[in-house]
Amino acid sequence: MPHQSRLAGFIIDCKDAPVEASARFWSAALGLPIEDPNEGGLGKYAVLGDTPADLHIEVQRVDHESRVHLDIETDDIEAEVARLGALGAREVSRPHDARWVVMQAPTGQRFCVVRMKYPGKGVPANTWGD
Repeated sequence: MPHQSRLAGFIIDCKDAPVEASARFWSAALGLPIEDPNEGGLGKYAVLGDTPADLHIEVQRVDHESRVHLDIETDDIEAEVARLGALGAREVSRPHDARWVVMQAPTGQRFCVVRMKYPGKGVPANTWGD
């Protein structure tokens, strides 16, 4: 069965600073307003707004080293994980009750496969499969 996917956005992982301070820096650096300084109320996520092509850009407090990773959103996580696996990516983990899948590209970069949040918003998704 066909499924759809597309680039959802970029996540800025920050290890050694409170998410609010990290969000202020990235907001100023990118010229984007902070849309939600404490998404979910856990002090872990801040969302930037007015992004190009409606991309989701989020600052995230993490325990691992700071880095930037991208999210691929899809209407069928299992199908997209299988498609990317066939291209050479490997599954790393399924954190937070498997709401998303962390994968690693053959070139070493990590990225996440997440559920499509706003299918009708942003650039059209790619359709894969029969």
